[in-house]
Amino acid sequence: MSPLARWCHRHRLAVVLAWVGLLIALGGAVGAIGSSFGNSPTSQNTDSAKATALLEKAASSAAGKSGRLVWQVRDGKVTDPASERPMADAVRRIETAPGVASVGSPFTAAGGRQVSRDGTTAYATVSFEQGVSDTQIARVKQLATAPESASLHIALNGQAFTVNPKPNPVADAMGIALAFVVLLFVFRAVWVAALPIITAIAGVGTSAITVMLLSHVITLSDTTLTLGSLIGLGVGIDYALFIVNRHRTNLLAGMSVGESIATSLNTSGRAVVFAGLTVVVALLGMLTLNVGIINGMAIGAAVTVVLTVLAAITLLPALLGLIGTRVLSRRQRRAVTGGRAQAVSESGTGLWGRWARRVQARPKTFGLVALAVLAALALPTLTLRLGASDDGNLPAASTNRQAYDMIAKGFGPGFNGPLVLAVEAPTAADRAAEAELATTIEQVDGVAGVSAAPMKDGQNVGVISVVPKTSPQSAATSDLIDHLRTDVIPPAEQGTSMKVYVGGPTASNDDFASVLMSKLPLFVLVIAALGFLLLTVAFRSLLIPAVGALLNILSVGVAFGTIVVVFQCGFGASFLGLGAAGPIESFVPILVVGIMFGLSMDYQVFLVSRMREEWAHTGDNHRAVRVGQAETGKVIAVAATIMVCVFGSFVFGGMRVISEFGVSLAVAVALDALLIRMVVVPALMHLCGRANWWLPRWLDRALPRVSVEGPAQDTEQWAFPGREPEAAGIGS
Repeated sequence: MSPLARWCHRHRLAVVLAWVGLLIALGGAVGAIGSSFGNSPTSQNTDSAKATALLEKAASSAAGKSGRLVWQVRDGKVTDPASERPMADAVRRIETAPGVASVGSPFTAAGGRQVSRDGTTAYATVSFEQGVSDTQIARVKQLATAPESASLHIALNGQAFTVNPKPNPVADAMGIALAFVVLLFVFRAVWVAALPIITAIAGVGTSAITVMLLSHVITLSDTTLTLGSLIGLGVGIDYALFIVNRHRTNLLAGMSVGESIATSLNTSGRAVVFAGLTVVVALLGMLTLNVGIINGMAIGAAVTVVLTVLAAITLLPALLGLIGTRVLSRRQRRAVTGGRAQAVSESGTGLWGRWARRVQARPKTFGLVALAVLAALALPTLTLRLGASDDGNLPAASTNRQAYDMIAKGFGPGFNGPLVLAVEAPTAADRAAEAELATTIEQVDGVAGVSAAPMKDGQNVGVISVVPKTSPQSAATSDLIDHLRTDVIPPAEQGTSMKVYVGGPTASNDDFASVLMSKLPLFVLVIAALGFLLLTVAFRSLLIPAVGALLNILSVGVAFGTIVVVFQCGFGASFLGLGAAGPIESFVPILVVGIMFGLSMDYQVFLVSRMREEWAHTGDNHRAVRVGQAETGKVIAVAATIMVCVFGSFVFGGMRVISEFGVSLAVAVALDALLIRMVVVPALMHLCGRANWWLPRWLDRALPRVSVEGPAQDTEQWAFPGREPEAAGIGS
């Protein structure tokens, strides 16, 4: 990679301008065509998807988007003439609004059930035509909220009126600021603290705009941008840190700026490319799940990683060339100018050197204690429940949350997520069976109410609305869905040609969770196998990749255990402003698996590559493990600290799903770096001895040869030079 580094150094101004031009060009394209994000998680092979397809085929209004308009009077009742008049007027205006298919009003003879028992709350259901535009929905919102007054409170919820919390830019800024503080403390030089951040922002900015353009081509969730920022900032700053640190090492050893940049990219740059490749492979492994929205998020995240790596190996060398020796502190520049620069290994000194010797002295004790702690943290994973959090977890000021609370208080929590049963009844006997089924469902435990709209002449598809007694995110609601499909509907279908499918947003989310949960074990095995193969090629070993794959699974377990405790059990969620206890968003574990496997292999690559280098030089396993741990401990710890800062900042971004990513990844990365890479891996490698580096000769000949850390002459000093913080760049 040294030719690329030299070219970027020679043409450094052109490279910087090319990146600026790329950002401007992509930004102009987005300004011209915008973005097209979508959020439908429906899988075509589920019962709920069949219900939706059947209703769409019948051109039923239940197949389109729907929303709920909720009124609550502060004094009197909603049926009082003074209160009813403005609400009824609003309903009449909405009925004639463009894009509206029908409105179920509480102020009709059939709408009595839409008024609460105490008379203070009422709701109207608005069904939109298929293909309704956002502008038309916005107009309905305006009409619906117009009568709001001191005595009448109005709120909206439902699929059509869902207001997704927008990403909080303060979270991004907080993560960047914390990363800057860490880097400034580490390097004691403003330019060095700024360079990794500039590089990461360039990569993330370019990828964000690219993802917006890709949203016109593939299905991408509107959380893809925030997820990309979360991953891109973390890995982008870390990758730049590894290269900048190596560059400083080379300068302190007496190299010229150009020579140092070429050597840094040919060593640490190679490791960065390989590490980025592992993250991309882990992310693209999600394509094996064949779930549209997951595929889109995986591709979006992979694009972000690719562009942050590209920025690290092109833009960063150019920036290093522009600032010259200012990458060093003044004291270090004076030392280099005075000819006192030297490369000093710190494998036996400093905090990490002492810690490496302790692990070597008592590998069984340290290894068992660390594994016990990790296993305890991963144990809650056994109770993991996937689903979709409902509006009850939104901020209290949100109109969706207010409508949810008003409905739950006035009618019961199940009214916030009714089940929609699509009934195909082509004959009179089938229609009679449908009516009988509706009566049967009314007697089922867990059902609060049932309503079946009578079919019109010539219509052969009916709709039964089932209101559970429990909230949409409740496990009892999921059990009710399974009970209806397994025990209630099949007997009703027997002896008839009637077909019944349980659908609606609540059932759709439940089906989506079931599909992903069934595929999760296979996905973990596929990613573990890919990681094993990559590490086998990189380190010419079978034992190290096998241990690495198993420990990566343990890291994922820690991430899962963390989100179960915080979000599913609710310990700390309300304190962090993340809503009440509820299921974990269906796609979060899948993405966490891909991200954590990639990041865990990053640390494994940086740690074991130095160990392998020492093993190749000395043939002494204990020395190789100790030196590798001591000389990479600081950079891994700092890299993990930056990751924790970036991921942790997203916890306060105002989006529950992103907060789940932030909490799980921050905790998992911290424990992966400090316990797994700095305790368990070296302890096991000390115990295994020379077996760490064994590879059958036939397999060694068959595997391609990949040099992660570059030629041997470029890898003589991987560590931070110097014994003191000022010389090393990082305090012990």
